[in-house]
Amino acid sequence: MSFSQRLSADYYASVHRDIRARMAETGIDVLLLDSNDDVIYTTGFSHYTTERPVVFALTQTDAFLLVPELERHHALEQKVAAELVVYFEFPGRDRPFSVLARTLGNITGVIGHSPGISFGRVPQIAAAFPNARVQPSGIVGHMRLTKRPEELVLQREAARISDSMVSAGVALIGEALRTGSLMPTEIEIESHIIRHALDTMYREHDDIMLVQGTAGGLVYSGERSAFPHGMPSGHRPQRGESMILSLGCRVGGRAAESERTFILGEPSKEQEKFYNIAQEAQAIGTAGLIAGATCASADDRALAFIRDAGMGQYCLHRVGHGMGVMFHEPPWVEGGDDTILLSGMVCSSEPALYVPGLGGFRLADTVLVTDAGPDSMTKFPRKLEEIVIA
Repeated sequence: MSFSQRLSADYYASVHRDIRARMAETGIDVLLLDSNDDVIYTTGFSHYTTERPVVFALTQTDAFLLVPELERHHALEQKVAAELVVYFEFPGRDRPFSVLARTLGNITGVIGHSPGISFGRVPQIAAAFPNARVQPSGIVGHMRLTKRPEELVLQREAARISDSMVSAGVALIGEALRTGSLMPTEIEIESHIIRHALDTMYREHDDIMLVQGTAGGLVYSGERSAFPHGMPSGHRPQRGESMILSLGCRVGGRAAESERTFILGEPSKEQEKFYNIAQEAQAIGTAGLIAGATCASADDRALAFIRDAGMGQYCLHRVGHGMGVMFHEPPWVEGGDDTILLSGMVCSSEPALYVPGLGGFRLADTVLVTDAGPDSMTKFPRKLEEIVIA
């Protein structure tokens, strides 16, 4: 039986019920959400974000999705969990929020909007609803911190495919090394891996939700891998270099990532040293992702290990970040975030070392926080002898 990426109407009805309960508790009469990720979370509608507003509007009785005319049939095809309200164009003689206001009627209470809404849209909302009080609301952002069981099914599948993306990259590189053929460039390796992920989804899944960043990542090798976000280039990886495959995908609009560092050929003593420190730091970071602990404590433990090993100068970032609809979303596994980790949160664990003139050493997993301890959804091997491509 094939895998369906689409969540059910009952799932979205449950999400709407929970949002409405929180709206009632906080005195919000209408909630407006305009970010791509919030729209996916509340309606199942995936679209390319442009200047044209796409806005989910929820009251205690109704759910609407404001879309431009060019998205009408796209939304209908996706069977979104809201009634469509359509405007023609942006900026429009008939302004988008004015069209929405005619549907909602005269609102005299409180209109909440997501805290991350663009600064320019707030006065547009206020102008369309002159009798309402407009204020930010973090209701949905808070709900998204912990994942529902249906979301975890999607993220586990995304994690499985992310691991297979790493495998596809290793196989391509290994074949070139074994046969002595021309090594593909970083860009060619990345393209091969993305095709593998999409082919897997189309072969094994029904109802694929295409989103921005359905599959992708970073492929960077040699000295350039010492840049944490080194973009793929025309460089052809060489024997003796370290290489990072930082890969992920979104299944049903839910994200996972798998990342490993590989050594092409026999590792040097220096590469072994840095890799072993990075691997142990990542294990410590993952162990800290347990319900009841704080994000800060998980970050502090792993980064303290790196610094105590005399490697602090090569540590350039936190342990990790939350994952859900987006690859990067709260909570932040960093010393400045005292969020208490709860069962059902999903975070990355990816402390790393970046050594100028040598390369980067980074492992990343997608980890589910549980009361019993961290549950790593990504499982690609990580021992030194397992990441050598000989």
